[in-house]
Amino acid sequence: MRAVRQYADRGWRVAFHPHPGGDARLHINGDGVDLGLKGRTAIVCGASAGIGLAIAESLAGEGANVAMFARRRDPLEREAQRLGALAIRGAVTNPADLKRLVDRTLEAFGGIDILVNNSGGPPRTPAVGLSDDQVEAAVELLLLSAIRLTRLCLPQLERSGRGRVINIGSSSVREPIDNLALSNAVRPGVIGWAKTLAREVGPKKITVNSIAPGRIETERLAEAYAGKPRAEDLEAIPLRRFGQPREVAEVVCFLASDAASYISGGVIPVDGGLTRFLL
Repeated sequence: MRAVRQYADRGWRVAFHPHPGGDARLHINGDGVDLGLKGRTAIVCGASAGIGLAIAESLAGEGANVAMFARRRDPLEREAQRLGALAIRGAVTNPADLKRLVDRTLEAFGGIDILVNNSGGPPRTPAVGLSDDQVEAAVELLLLSAIRLTRLCLPQLERSGRGRVINIGSSSVREPIDNLALSNAVRPGVIGWAKTLAREVGPKKITVNSIAPGRIETERLAEAYAGKPRAEDLEAIPLRRFGQPREVAEVVCFLASDAASYISGGVIPVDGGLTRFLL
C-alpha cells in the first residue's frame, strides 16, 4: 500500500478493478504514465469476436487507432462502431482483401505501427486420414496469411520506428493437442517464420513476437467442450479456470508498447500453466 500512496501523492489516479482470477487488479493512470499507445495505428485480424475483439477493444482503450478486419459483416460493423474503430470486411486467405485492408488503413490513419495476425483455427481432425486439400487450406489460413499481410505492412512498420508484429497462435506450438493435427502441424511453422523474421527486421526497430493462448473462453472453446464436465477439464490447468480473451489482449498491449521494446522473437504462453515445456 505504500507504493499506492506514493502514486496517489503524485496526482495519479489509482483504482482497483475486479479480475477474472478473483483478485483485484491495480490500475495506475496519470500524466505520462500509460502504455504510450495513444495515436498509434493497429491492424487487428479476426476482430469481430473472441480474442481478436478483445485485442481491438484493449488497443482502442489505450488510445490507438484500430483497423478491425473480419469476415462477418454485422458483428464487425457493430463492434467497430462501439469502439470507434475502422471496420474492414474480408478474409485473411484472400490476398486482394489483405491489400485492401492495408490501403484503407493507410487512407484512414496515414501509417501502421502494430500488426496483430490472428485468425480462426483449422477444423479439428486426427492426423490419420488428412487430405492434401486440408493441409493446404490450413497452411493458407495460418501461415501464408500472416506472411502475406506482414509483407504488405513491413514498409509502414519500418517507417514507424517502433513497429510491432504480434502473432496469436495456440498452446499447440508448445505441446501438441489431441485431435488438432492441422494446428499442431502448421502453427509451429508460424513460430519458425516469426523467429526468423525477428532477426531480420530487428535492425529496423521492428519486434516480432507470438502469443500461445491456452484454453480461453471463446466460441471455439465452447464448441470443443460442449456437453463435457468442466470440472474435469479444469483439473489439467494449475490455475483451475479457463482464461478470458481480455487476458490475452493485455499481453498484446504490453508487447505493442515501448515497455516491450527489447522483447523480440519470443513465444509468450497465456495458458494458466497448462503446458509443461520449460521454454
